[in-house]
Amino acid sequence: MNLFADIRGLVITCLEGLVASGVLPDGLAMAAVTVEPPRDAAHGDMATNAAMVLAKPARMNPRAIADALAVKLREDPRVAAVDVAGPGFLNVRLDTGVWQGVVKAVLTDPAYGRSTLGATQRMLVEYVSANPTGPLHVGHTRGAVFGDALASLLDYAGYDVTREYYVNDGGAQVDVLARSVYLRYQEAHDLSVDWPEGSYPGDYLIEVGEELKAAIGDKYLEAPEDEWLDEIRLFATEKMMDMIRADLGRLGITMDNFYSEKSLYGTGLIEKAIAELDAKGLIYRGTLEPPKGKLPDDWEPREQILFKSTDHGDDVDRPVQKSDGAWTYFAPDIAYHYDKVQRGYDQLIDVFGADHGGYVKRMKAAVSALSDGRVPLDVKLTQLVKLYKNGEPFKMSKRAGTFVTLRDVVDAVGRDVTRFHMLTRKNDAPLDFDFDKVTEQSKDNPVFYVQYAHARVKSVMRKAVEAGVDVSDAALAGADLGKLGHEAELAVAKKLAEWPRLVEIAAKGHEPHRIAFYLYDLASDLHGLWNRGNDDVSLRFLQDGDNDTTQAKIALIRSVSVVIASGLGILGVTPAEEMR
Repeated sequence: MNLFADIRGLVITCLEGLVASGVLPDGLAMAAVTVEPPRDAAHGDMATNAAMVLAKPARMNPRAIADALAVKLREDPRVAAVDVAGPGFLNVRLDTGVWQGVVKAVLTDPAYGRSTLGATQRMLVEYVSANPTGPLHVGHTRGAVFGDALASLLDYAGYDVTREYYVNDGGAQVDVLARSVYLRYQEAHDLSVDWPEGSYPGDYLIEVGEELKAAIGDKYLEAPEDEWLDEIRLFATEKMMDMIRADLGRLGITMDNFYSEKSLYGTGLIEKAIAELDAKGLIYRGTLEPPKGKLPDDWEPREQILFKSTDHGDDVDRPVQKSDGAWTYFAPDIAYHYDKVQRGYDQLIDVFGADHGGYVKRMKAAVSALSDGRVPLDVKLTQLVKLYKNGEPFKMSKRAGTFVTLRDVVDAVGRDVTRFHMLTRKNDAPLDFDFDKVTEQSKDNPVFYVQYAHARVKSVMRKAVEAGVDVSDAALAGADLGKLGHEAELAVAKKLAEWPRLVEIAAKGHEPHRIAFYLYDLASDLHGLWNRGNDDVSLRFLQDGDNDTTQAKIALIRSVSVVIASGLGILGVTPAEEMR
């Protein structure tokens, strides 16, 4: 059940009736007609723009369309009133029974809120994709949570979603990792070492060095680098990926695929992708213009192999092969996305850190070119996270050496708090994470506020059972929901009715933070109803001696807990059964 979609369907049916009767002309496109909550709740339950968007193509006064449409809408038993405002805005009030029906729908439809929006659509979401050179840090944490929640949201909206991690194991950084592990391997043999600038001196490699010693003994202790680099690179990368998988596991994240950058080299995949672009007339030999502003001292014009990315929306063309014949960093990324397209995905999403902002246009251009514009790529950037404790900047992690790890954060506040708080801001907005505030039990802490609402419902239900009231979903759905007539109760039901619509809006915009915002608002309505019961006993959920009324009221709050649990499930958060 999606009440907003249902009422939009009613509006479309009424408009088609006006076409059939000759009031409106044939051939009107209805796609722009919407039904949504009015900006001011005092104006009604729903508003439609039908008259305004159809006036010009129909060559009619919008007010005339609105008046005719209002007459048709009033014929439906679900509609209590229709008001025409201004030049042709239509505000609709629904019968009380409609809102009571929403409560029943939540309790009887296990798929309430789910959508068929993405039916038949295959979606690949790539996220985290951190270099396999150490533990995940707090910046990766935000990207991981955002990407995972987005994937869950899209799945909830009907898409066939694949979660993928791109392992950057083909660059120079993995050689640095191998050399750093070799130094820890030497230390494991009680040798003194010097750490060169640019290496990875974090404590997390001590154990890897010990494990390497246990695996190979002193085999490479005195050996030159060319004898051990390849083997230790592979060993170190595998150990780092084990660590990363464990870190992701702390957040409840499981990837469907781990795609190796290294697998693109020596397999012809890069060459094939570039050849595909060349066949489209998008590869040429040329020299780029010098960078704007002050020129670097070492800059000189070089003839390179370039991708004509400006044909697909980029600001400048991009090099794919250097003058010495080596591939640029961009070339394997093109090949990777070419492979995504070849795997038959209908849409692609990349979740990058804020430092990848300059990479967006070139990547979109590549996918557009490789798919002939068929496969859209949406790149979501996650801004930095600032960590605080008691309002003071949080100190660095000794384990990592230079940064606060994902493990630090989850160990400090838990998975659920971490995940929820990371989604309390839009992905491209900065986020403050105060270890004390995120565990604070107050309305100002959205994590607590939403969890408290769910736990509160569970507490009421336990008390009802003790009083002999049947609070099974079947019994609650069969209760006399006509007893839910107070405006405060109906307001909660109206908020529940927004859930399916909100899911689709969030899924279309790739915005999982909307789920967190909605849950906070729903929790606020639930707490508000609870507080009103302090003054008005008729609003209390447990009505002594009146099991029928109690069941109706618990049906309402139980439906709240169902939707909260669904929303938290999308965010990857376990609903609280009780608060301690």
